[in-house]
Amino acid sequence: MIEITDIQKIGVGLAGFGMTFLFLGVLLLFDKGLLAIGNILFISGLACVIGLQRTFFFFFQRHKLRASVAFFGGIVVVLLGWPVVGMVAELYGFILLFRGFLPSAINFLRMVPVLGSLLNLPVISSIVNRIAGDNGRNMDE
Repeated sequence: MIEITDIQKIGVGLAGFGMTFLFLGVLLLFDKGLLAIGNILFISGLACVIGLQRTFFFFFQRHKLRASVAFFGGIVVVLLGWPVVGMVAELYGFILLFRGFLPSAINFLRMVPVLGSLLNLPVISSIVNRIAGDNGRNMDE
């Protein structure tokens, strides 16, 4: 069994609050303050979960440099007062940074009772299948 330290538990909470603040910031017409707090909480939560050194190496690998520049540049643009443009840049960087994790996260969300039903709706399932890398192939074929 994997031991989870108290710092990692706090990190999960910080990242969760960060995602909540980001969601509320987008929901409330791109509120600059909520988006800034959400970004800070998410990054600090990630640093607590995987450690400062691994976080630094994750963001600043040579092949992820464009994604990191887009992500952190989006945060700076949000702080400068252009929240819509900044969130588009952040989303682009986030997708490039975490695209290796997206298929497993989507497959996990498909097993959640209510969310799984929503992800299987016709229009949504085609988008989700493309993101997850599923080409319409079933396991039983």
